[in-house]
Amino acid sequence: MINILWVDDEIDLLKPHILFLEKKGYQVTTSTNGADAIDLVKEQRKLDIVFLDENMPGLNGIETLQQLKTIRPNLPVVMITKSEEEYIMEEAIGAKIADYLIKPVNPSQILLSLKKNLDHSRLISQKTTSNYQQEFRKISMDLAMVNSYEEWIDLYKKLVHWEIELESIADTGMLEILKAQKTEANALFFKFIRNNYEDWFKNGSDYSPILSHQLFRKVIAPVIKQEKTLLIVIDNLRYDQLRVMEPILNSYYKKKEEVTFFSILPTATQYARNAIFSGLTPSEMEKKHPNYWKNDTDEGGKNLYENEFLTAQLKRLNLNIKHDYFKITSLNKGKDLANNFNKIKENDLTVVVYNFVDMLSHSRTEMDMIKELAGDDKAYRSLTLSWFNNSPLLEMIVKAQEMGLKLIITTDHGTINVNKASKVIGTKEITTNLRYKTGRSLSYTDKDVFAIDNPAQVGLPSGHMTSKFIFAKEDCFFAYPNNFNHFVKYYKNTYQHGGISLEEMIIPCVVYDAK
Repeated sequence: MINILWVDDEIDLLKPHILFLEKKGYQVTTSTNGADAIDLVKEQRKLDIVFLDENMPGLNGIETLQQLKTIRPNLPVVMITKSEEEYIMEEAIGAKIADYLIKPVNPSQILLSLKKNLDHSRLISQKTTSNYQQEFRKISMDLAMVNSYEEWIDLYKKLVHWEIELESIADTGMLEILKAQKTEANALFFKFIRNNYEDWFKNGSDYSPILSHQLFRKVIAPVIKQEKTLLIVIDNLRYDQLRVMEPILNSYYKKKEEVTFFSILPTATQYARNAIFSGLTPSEMEKKHPNYWKNDTDEGGKNLYENEFLTAQLKRLNLNIKHDYFKITSLNKGKDLANNFNKIKENDLTVVVYNFVDMLSHSRTEMDMIKELAGDDKAYRSLTLSWFNNSPLLEMIVKAQEMGLKLIITTDHGTINVNKASKVIGTKEITTNLRYKTGRSLSYTDKDVFAIDNPAQVGLPSGHMTSKFIFAKEDCFFAYPNNFNHFVKYYKNTYQHGGISLEEMIIPCVVYDAK
């Protein structure tokens, strides 16, 4: 039974309302003043909600509210008042009231407020479950028919939408059904990529998405030609992670355009992010900038020349602009840039590469504490959101908004939680990445991989005449036969990238206007 405390100095006039609620099964306790109400809240721990008159002699409603919140911070309080004065509403809202009703109130208003505040979770859960059950059939039919990159983008966005919706309700059964749909979608997406990826690199292809090396020219360059812009590239950011960050962004920026593009293969930083900044495929980078490009087997850092790649691309596009490039790999570097952000106000383009999410995924592999904090996709999103909400990056975005800068947020690739090991054998020179391998004499399970025998056909360099690339499907990861069980135990249920999945390949680029 729901227990209500109704506080009003004219409580006798509300007898019809109280009888109405009691007939509906609610238990109503009454009080005629704030002091008694405070005592009742202290004594009766089973109270579920308070209806509180704003205008009472002695302690008024606002003063009573403040004391009630000190005693029971999470007790919902509905303020009822004759006054529509703005300052009263602001005071009540500032004190975290659950609802605000204007006298005279009718029984239906009271009942609606109760439903909204006490049955809110149950009603949302029922409605969300019902809506997904209807959408489930449509998604299933779409999965049977999807055959273009545009349809895959739409389908993936639907799956992410329902994943975020369903994770907040009590019925875990619906979420398990969705996860099964997502698994099926990734299996079909792998087949789609295997059948179409090479065609996307053929000249004049009319059926290819925007790929990593085309993003700057097609999406970013037109924006920076018009306005001063802050470009943020968050390494390893998935579409779902950006979705949960957007409510914070919406306080400062409004979305103007969202472009969903595809990461090139391998979905790894040295390939995908270098491609964004250079505007070139990896094989073109190797030919045009041999002093900057490094293959997997080369010694040294693989992303040391992003600014040089960007400068060369700006020149090639005839964009004579002032720009700066910053790579943030630690909290101190982020704080330093945020504290000195005004120094970039004369730039036409400021690029910030932020590596936190990538470091988070790698830390999750290596640290038990992070594994516990980000045990699944829901927790992984939550941890990303918590970081963003308290990061120097958000401080930079706030300052960019104050400076009137255009904002573009994008990423180089996503990541997937891997669970199935697939054996691979090769020479000592093959790459160490768990989701793709390149090298000579590779031996693998055909059904688990997309193999490219001629890397040049998809814009990839060949380290050797007989080198090939293989990419893991769905949530597979590669493991060597030697010490296989130890390897599998260590890497199972970790976040990896480099292969083929919706999460890794279908990624966002969003253009925002300052509010």
